[in-house]
Amino acid sequence: MVKTLGRTKKVGPARGLGTRYGSTVRKRYVKVITELKKPHRCPQCGFMRVKRESVGIWKCRKCDYTFTGGAYTPVTKLGVVAKRAAKGAPVE
Repeated sequence: MVKTLGRTKKVGPARGLGTRYGSTVRKRYVKVITELKKPHRCPQCGFMRVKRESVGIWKCRKCDYTFTGGAYTPVTKLGVVAKRAAKGAPVE
């Protein structure tokens, strides 16, 4: 007689939250965390090896290029606008 084990439940990044805080907050949390954890493209070498070191500090694991960015993404919309303004290009 073979006893089958029950399936375990698949959980995502919001696994520690359970049923708390409401579905909208949990969905927003999942969106931010998945964006944070995925590999990003390095502005120096172009490889998809950038990971977050700490809040706002990003580092390429291939070329050791360290740069600042957003808290959850290496490039923010405001940062792109600021870079464009610093170069002297017209801001839209």
